[in-house]
Amino acid sequence: MPATLQTRKLGKNGPEIPAIGFGLMGMSGFYGPLDSDEERFKILDRAIELGATNWDTADMYMDSEDLVGKWFKRTGKRNEVFLATKFGNKMDEKGNFTVSSTGPYVREAWEKSSKRLGVDCFDLYYMHRTDGVTPIEETVEAMVKLKNEGKIKYLGLSEVSSATLRRACKIHHIAAVQMEYSPFSIDIEHESTSLLKTCRELGVAVVAYSPLGRGMITNAYRSPADFDASDFRRYLPRFSEENFPKNIKLVDGIVELAKKKGCTPSQLTLAWLLKQGNDIIPIPGTKKVKYLEENLGAAKVEISDEEEKQVRKLVEDAEVVGDRYSEGSGGCLFGDTPERK
Repeated sequence: MPATLQTRKLGKNGPEIPAIGFGLMGMSGFYGPLDSDEERFKILDRAIELGATNWDTADMYMDSEDLVGKWFKRTGKRNEVFLATKFGNKMDEKGNFTVSSTGPYVREAWEKSSKRLGVDCFDLYYMHRTDGVTPIEETVEAMVKLKNEGKIKYLGLSEVSSATLRRACKIHHIAAVQMEYSPFSIDIEHESTSLLKTCRELGVAVVAYSPLGRGMITNAYRSPADFDASDFRRYLPRFSEENFPKNIKLVDGIVELAKKKGCTPSQLTLAWLLKQGNDIIPIPGTKKVKYLEENLGAAKVEISDEEEKQVRKLVEDAEVVGDRYSEGSGGCLFGDTPERK
């Protein structure tokens, strides 16, 4: 009998889904060598056993959709998973990165993801990035057509500005906005973006990707040399030789607080994010069953208001240096789109 995790509502009119999701990007690339399908199936099996049924993937995550599709075919458990995937980021055969959020591409991307996943409906479909050229109204209208055809249930956006979200919601309610949100990245809270405030005003859930600072908060990495040669973090400014020693100071502070609390740094961080509001749903990823279990254990870690303030002070006092992405690799962050003519 699968376990059950605490749940949270996906926006003002969405379903109840596990409060801690499972981000699948890392299982299919970006963070070093891939394990075999069999090894990765074991992690997906364990996720289901633990009640971690809120899965997040994307068409650009290498073979992630293919892997999930194979797992569905192998287990017949498609209906046990709340499945989110994304479109917009494209990588051509030469590895060149492009973005498209045009209406026709929305459908083209859905068709390809549907084939890879082996399913005819996605529970949540995100625009991964805006191309900065297509009005958001065109993109959302194309997504609404898919919904009306029974091909998706809920609409999501990722890395959009507050203004873009407002315009999108005038076309159709957006269930979730996915943004990087962690002690290293609290941009969505800032007045300069007003994104968290806008999400709450409109009843939009915030799905927090990279909630553990791309693994930095696990304290498993003390320098860039600890990353595999193929790990894309080696190319991110925040993890450079110059910036890493400065950023690790925040990790050290969280490690000390976690020791006092009797939990791991990852658990303290996820518990802290959960305490920011019932509309926050972190989606940590991992390639190891033991870390999956550890992350989900954060749901049982209750932190007091005083403990929350202690973490908050560390976050606000930290001098995090380096951009989240290298130039051109992250697409359009907090993306705006032109007005429709």
